[in-house]
Amino acid sequence: MARPKKNIESLKAIRVNLRMTVNEYLIVSGSAATLGLSIPDYIRKKVSGRSLPRKKISPENRQLFVELSRIGNNINQLTRNSHLRMHAPKSLFYQLEELRTILHELKSEIKKR
Repeated sequence: MARPKKNIESLKAIRVNLRMTVNEYLIVSGSAATLGLSIPDYIRKKVSGRSLPRKKISPENRQLFVELSRIGNNINQLTRNSHLRMHAPKSLFYQLEELRTILHELKSEIKKR
C-alpha cells in the first residue's frame, strides 16, 4: 500500500536561498546546535514564531526525567489508592519507602553529573 499523500499546506515545496555573513552564520549555527536543531529547522521555527526548546537535553538527563516522571506517577497512584483505602497501611508504607530510596539514588546520580 502506498503512503498517503500530504495536503498542499504541509508540503515543503518552496526553497529559499539565504546569504549571510560569517558572523551571522556562526550565531545561527551556534544557536541551532545549542538547542539540538538543524539550521533549517531553527530558522523555520524562528521565522514562523513557533516556540523553540529552551536548551538541548542530554540523553542521560532525558532518561532521568522519564524515570522521575514514572516515579511521580507511581506516587500519585499510591496516594489515590491510600485515599480510597485500597491498600493496607503496611504495604503502602513499604512501597513508599522503596520509592524514597529510588529517589535518593537518582538525586545522588544527578549530583555526580
